[in-house]
Amino acid sequence: MNAMMFLKMLFVTAIFLILVLLGLNNRTPVDFNLSPILTEVVNQPAALMYFGFFAVGLLTGAVLSMGNTSRKNTAKPGKPA
Repeated sequence: MNAMMFLKMLFVTAIFLILVLLGLNNRTPVDFNLSPILTEVVNQPAALMYFGFFAVGLLTGAVLSMGNTSRKNTAKPGKPA
């Protein structure tokens, strides 16, 4: 395992730990207003809101980090004999 992959794994583990701690310690309901899209106020536990925002951020990061999958295979000149 290379060092960059290990650092990424540690980072993701730390983020998940923070998410678990948020879920354990924030059980009171909160109001969520998004007036242009939602007509009613959503009243959910804060932990669910944190999890939802984390999921949206994770999906956004995944979409933004996707590379161009249709790369052209450049022809390399042959070696002289």
